[in-house]
Amino acid sequence: MSSSGADDHRYETLVNAITDLGLSEFDGSGRVAIWNVGAERLSGYSAAEAIGLPFSTFFTVEDRRQGLPGHILDEVRRHGRHECEGWRLRKDGARFYSIEVIDAVRDRTGRLVGFANVCRDITERRLAQEALRESDRQFRLLVSGVVDYAIYMLDPEGLVSSWNAGARRIKGYEAEEVMGRHFSMFYSEPDRAAGAPDRNLAVAREQGRSETEGWRRRKDGSLFWASVVVDAIRDESGRLIGFAKITRDITERRQAQLDLQAAQEQLAQAQKMEALGQLTGGVAHDFNNLMMIVAGQSQALRAALSDHPRALRSLDAIDLAVNRGGALTRQLLTFSRRQRLNTEPVDLVQRLQDFRAMLASSLRSGIRLETDLPEDLWPVAVDLGELELALVNIAVNARDAMPDGGAFRVTAENLTLGPGEGAPPLAGDFVRLSLSDTGVGIPPDILAKVFEPFFTTKPVGRGTGLGLSQVHGLAHQSGGAVEVTSELGKGTSIRILLPRATHAPAAADAKDEAEPDAGQPGARVLVVEDNPEVAAVTATLLQQLGYRTDVVGDADSALAAVECEPPFDLVFSDIVMAGSMDGLALARRLRETHPELPVLLTSGYSRDSAGADDFEILRKPFQISELGRLMARSLARRSSASDTAAGGQACAP
Repeated sequence: MSSSGADDHRYETLVNAITDLGLSEFDGSGRVAIWNVGAERLSGYSAAEAIGLPFSTFFTVEDRRQGLPGHILDEVRRHGRHECEGWRLRKDGARFYSIEVIDAVRDRTGRLVGFANVCRDITERRLAQEALRESDRQFRLLVSGVVDYAIYMLDPEGLVSSWNAGARRIKGYEAEEVMGRHFSMFYSEPDRAAGAPDRNLAVAREQGRSETEGWRRRKDGSLFWASVVVDAIRDESGRLIGFAKITRDITERRQAQLDLQAAQEQLAQAQKMEALGQLTGGVAHDFNNLMMIVAGQSQALRAALSDHPRALRSLDAIDLAVNRGGALTRQLLTFSRRQRLNTEPVDLVQRLQDFRAMLASSLRSGIRLETDLPEDLWPVAVDLGELELALVNIAVNARDAMPDGGAFRVTAENLTLGPGEGAPPLAGDFVRLSLSDTGVGIPPDILAKVFEPFFTTKPVGRGTGLGLSQVHGLAHQSGGAVEVTSELGKGTSIRILLPRATHAPAAADAKDEAEPDAGQPGARVLVVEDNPEVAAVTATLLQQLGYRTDVVGDADSALAAVECEPPFDLVFSDIVMAGSMDGLALARRLRETHPELPVLLTSGYSRDSAGADDFEILRKPFQISELGRLMARSLARRSSASDTAAGGQACAP
């Protein structure tokens, strides 16, 4: 065998040993001249079958219609080489995706004698690329279609490199307005100054993710509360290639959380105040009974010691202490809403003008009293006596807050609240009465406690801690509210919200009804009181007024007593009593069974007194003069039927 033949044999052996590549040669007309084992495996044609087949045999019908095979060979003829890829056909009609390199084959003279083709099946890689491309397309469609989240990419320096529809909706920028700009443009100025954008990227770079919340800025300059997640994106080698940033507008959720927190705080405060109210109401009830005993015995002694000046001075001191004790319990009861308010329509403009002198006397020299009350101010429904006490309490606090002088200003305005407005939520027409001073102010940590009973920042002996508690009770029991604001060094403002009265205030002269000059000495009075000491002192005071008294300890005994002879002219009953029936229920029963028999009620505290508007009520501890006045008025209203009442059975005294 010649060396040339040996070389040809080795070349053929080498070519057929390559099975992953289809190696073939086409003659100058484009027909198969050489076909290796790799080409047989790729195409399914044996060498015997393939030899002589035209180049176009292996192309799809679509490519043949478009003349692609001829175009490829023309490119090789012109340029000597052509690289291409595309779908090709096997013998059985199946398709495979190939990448081909076709070189021109020329003789020594440069004449084209054929084409050398190297073909490789890359179907799997092609399908993987198409799947990846489709996945990427679907992902981009998904991201671009999300409108509730701003999803966009940043390069390693923090420059925006993509922008979805959610980002456009939330932030207000079009893609062309932000692409290539640093993402810090969305932060507020204080956050940028504090380095928040760079810090967030640094955390994501070091830890893989950064999660934050804060204020972000829209294109129009408005702020929204955002939840932001920044993820670091790295390639296969771990090199940082950028950041994925997801932003969500949670302004409404944050506001809802703040509203819930505020509601929980209000509920806790309301529960705390209610517990304090129950405690103070119970204390006031027992304390008033004690004060009633002291006051009654003092008044009884006064009649017996009228010729002893020294003893009378001691009794004056006792009466003063009783009055102060009564004022304290009155403030406690108002706070705890156990005090029965005598609500009436009040013209604030007129009343505050009448009360101005008293208000000024509560302040010290060097403090200006300023008032600004519009003439069209609505009348309010309030207990005038409790309102005046509240104004004095606030004025005294303002005086103590301005040791070097200042101004105490009283203003008012009409206010209509829609459903759920205000704190606590109220609705309707109100008058907001504002009382402000220019004093030292109240520290923030103390401000929330100012309405609590017995809480005071004043030195021992300078305050009871009940003044603002009474203001709080008055406002809420009247159907309104009260709030306080303060700034250290600038003063304090207390705003009382009072409901608008449904009726106009009565004229001043019409309110002064003529009181009877005296009662009916010798009239029989049934005293109903479950506290023996209070019953005894009450009977003593009534006897000093000239009345005859019988005493029973509960409502059932009282019902039995009024059926006896001789008849009683009046029943004087405590409201709070042990047993199956309290004083108010007794009064209602007597009104049904003995409508001609007047009933006068008394109480130091009663949760049920709100339902006693149609009965006279005397507050404990009371003076003998108050007792005499109400006794006379009650007896004067007695029906004439009592003069002709039928006789009953006689009862044991």
